[in-house]
Amino acid sequence: MQLSRALLAAALMTLPLALPAEARNITASTSEDTDMARAQHTEWTRLLEKYVHASDDGVNRVDYGALKSNPADMAALDAYIAGFAGMDLSGSDNAAFAAWANLYNAVTVRYIAQKYPIDSIRDGHIFGGPWKRIIVTAGGRDVSLDDIEHRILRPTFNDPRVHYAINCAAFSCPNLMHKAWEPATLDRDIDAAARAYVNNPRGVTVTDRGLVVSSIYDWFLADFGGSKQSVIDHLLKYADTGLASQIRAKPKIRSHDYDWSLNDTQ
Repeated sequence: MQLSRALLAAALMTLPLALPAEARNITASTSEDTDMARAQHTEWTRLLEKYVHASDDGVNRVDYGALKSNPADMAALDAYIAGFAGMDLSGSDNAAFAAWANLYNAVTVRYIAQKYPIDSIRDGHIFGGPWKRIIVTAGGRDVSLDDIEHRILRPTFNDPRVHYAINCAAFSCPNLMHKAWEPATLDRDIDAAARAYVNNPRGVTVTDRGLVVSSIYDWFLADFGGSKQSVIDHLLKYADTGLASQIRAKPKIRSHDYDWSLNDTQ
């Protein structure tokens, strides 16, 4: 007997999040109600919607000062982060990706809010930044922000879009979005984040002499295919039609650029 469309959809809704990507995409695309039902990071979304603001230049800015001055929301952020301590984060599916990326972003926002006002996340650090010193308990162990990025997200998921999912509180970093990453909508949301960055001058600027691209594509060249040409191919994948035409007309990376100033609203 063949299942009706309604019964089939209902059956798929009961499957775990650790399904293969193809099956997850089928259920995730049924409706916005499905997305909401599967939302796991609603408190982080609430805080992002309240404190992350879009700007005319395409850079999302965070009102760290307002967050710092709101004890209830700082406590809510602490509680959200504390919830990761005993969570099972051992998987390699969308749920694990979303959890680690959200945790990285939430811990970074808390760090900046606690120290605000500052000019850059690197303030007070002669070499590098604070990423190895910021420790959080997650999945039953202590990890640093550096661990989350370089020892968990990058090697576990082997996906260059990791770099669009985590935010280091810098002007040149891909945007901190207005909502949390959720397993059911992860692929489409992270693709949107990639497009937003690539099509902003922070990602790529076309000049008469060639391309000026974000230093992210230099620091993590291996993640983007290991060559300048593979970086260009990556950029073309997410570039809008007009930008893609400009890139093809000047298909040579001339230099890299990055601005570490804080992505705050002030």
